Amino acid sequence: MGRLFGTDGVRGLANGDLTADLALHLGEAAARVLVGGTAPGRRPLAVVGRDTRISGQFLEHAVVAGLASAGVDVLRLRVVPTPGVAYLTDRLQADLGVVISASHNPMPDNGIKLLGRGGHKLDDAVEAAIEEAMDTPVALPTGADVGRVTPYASTVADYSAHLVESLDGLRLDGLTVVLDCAHGAAHEVGPRVLAAAGATVIPIGDRPDGLNINSGCGSTDLRALRQAVLEHGADAGFAVDGDADRCLAVDHTGLTVDGDQLLALLAVALKDRGRLPEDTLVVTVMSNLGLHHAMRDAGIRVQQTAVGDRYVLEAMRSGGWSIGGEQSGHVILGDHATTGDGLLTALQVMARMKRTGRSLRELAEPVVRLPQVLVNVPGVDRGRTDDEVLLAAVAAAEEALGDSGRVLLRASGTEPLVRVMVEAPTQAEAQRVADGLADVVRERLAL
Repeated sequence: MGRLFGTDGVRGLANGDLTADLALHLGEAAARVLVGGTAPGRRPLAVVGRDTRISGQFLEHAVVAGLASAGVDVLRLRVVPTPGVAYLTDRLQADLGVVISASHNPMPDNGIKLLGRGGHKLDDAVEAAIEEAMDTPVALPTGADVGRVTPYASTVADYSAHLVESLDGLRLDGLTVVLDCAHGAAHEVGPRVLAAAGATVIPIGDRPDGLNINSGCGSTDLRALRQAVLEHGADAGFAVDGDADRCLAVDHTGLTVDGDQLLALLAVALKDRGRLPEDTLVVTVMSNLGLHHAMRDAGIRVQQTAVGDRYVLEAMRSGGWSIGGEQSGHVILGDHATTGDGLLTALQVMARMKRTGRSLRELAEPVVRLPQVLVNVPGVDRGRTDDEVLLAAVAAAEEALGDSGRVLLRASGTEPLVRVMVEAPTQAEAQRVADGLADVVRERLAL
């Protein structure tokens, strides 16, 4: 088969690309690869959770069937955010965790994410081994050696307690916030957690019907959140996506606070509390230059990675750093989580507001976002971005922009196109530079 795993698990149109048969065989193969080394006398264990998509029901049963057929006991967590599955994979000492979710994608899509011991995402080599196992049939266990399947009753309670504990006893009484749950996996646990921490919570997007996940709500569409914050006079609003592994916010005036701004204010918060190892924040190359300027002024070093939260996490683990993330709202707080966690992000931002007595608007102000233009150039040879003439054009643009802007040229990982991203002091200048470089790409990399 071709490469099955993408940058965040296996995704596709549910019952089209992503079928029950595929899910079953993926569960079986994952069990064979990931449960090796189980202690003698201990049965291998997996935990499985999902978001609210109607297709998640049959895909969950298929994955569970595959796992159990390979001799793995399964705890069904039912509807729970991706970071909740990661937490419970670790807490319950499971050999693997499975999330049935397509995150922020539209309802017809779905996906299967696999987590290893400790709740960590898998590296490319392990994913390749699972794909190979799917093509290598083996004799399966029979009789008493097949897996047992059990509902886990404490999913919401355990994950909620974990999130509240991250506040180190701080109470959020006096703060009023709107929480947009995207009609997704956070619809129950999200309002419960924020209320348990003392905040007054106004939930929206908390009535999933299996079809409305991410539809006109959540972190992909902040209009409903903005309206609710203004209507209720809330201190802030937070929006998660379908599986609640990312978070964006709006301040009390309705202005958007993006992932770069959330990362910046949380990094400063950790630094102030002496909890920012080597005063370092990890971000991807797509983070706005305004974030870099704000961190420089705060005495915080920025470490850059390729695009994708998995690469951010890899850098954090290898460097021993405690915070990283993406402009899209994936915020990884390594002291408390092994993946992005939208509810944890919201809690920690509120904690910063509470400790400082400052509004979210004030806390986000140091990051002055530069205008950013992204031009996709299709129909070119993405393997020749090292063309000398093209590199010279990029270098000239960077020299002209100086410290007031930047250029990022990168090949798409999945399509025959090259992306040109430019940041500059004005939108017009960013557009002019990006269009000029796109013309060079078309000329030099033409097929």
